[in-house]
Amino acid sequence: MEALLHHVEDSKTSCHITTLVLSDRMGVKGLSIAEDHGIQNFAIPLPDSINDPVSKRLKHEELIEEKLNSHKIEAIILSGYMRLLTPNFVSRWEGRILNIHPSLLPKHPGAHAHESVLAAGDTVSGCTVHFVDSGMDTGAIILQSQVPVFSGDSIESLQERVKVVEHQTYPIAIDDFAEGKIRLTDGQIIRK
Repeated sequence: MEALLHHVEDSKTSCHITTLVLSDRMGVKGLSIAEDHGIQNFAIPLPDSINDPVSKRLKHEELIEEKLNSHKIEAIILSGYMRLLTPNFVSRWEGRILNIHPSLLPKHPGAHAHESVLAAGDTVSGCTVHFVDSGMDTGAIILQSQVPVFSGDSIESLQERVKVVEHQTYPIAIDDFAEGKIRLTDGQIIRK
């Protein structure tokens, strides 16, 4: 997220892409980074008063959506948000939620991508920017960037190398989206 904020501050894009930062956890670094950049930020944790996991998740998303709507948010850029969104939420924001994943999707979806890449013996990895759908890392792919995987790589060394291309790739995809150069229509990406 901090790389995205620096990109917005340093770029010549005409689009104002950062209005609000939300987190599902209190006290996370992203909220303080947003604060340092003068961006409104809020933590919206899962409600403790609801015991049923499905009801808790739906109420949580309702609270998020209320905040998004009250700030007139047009699109959602996920950055370090490690919670799957329900199909109900995604359907209302279809084509307006972007995510970045640290592998070359469709290979290695999920939370342990670097570990999976190394276990598979892949020689190439990278990152994927995609539209969010109701699956886990299954949305239409917008842009990918590759990095080599070296025989002596650890999860941490691969993660650092992928992070470099993430910081380059995500801003490009977001700018293209914000400028109307890419859109999602009927599950397909349309490029202008």
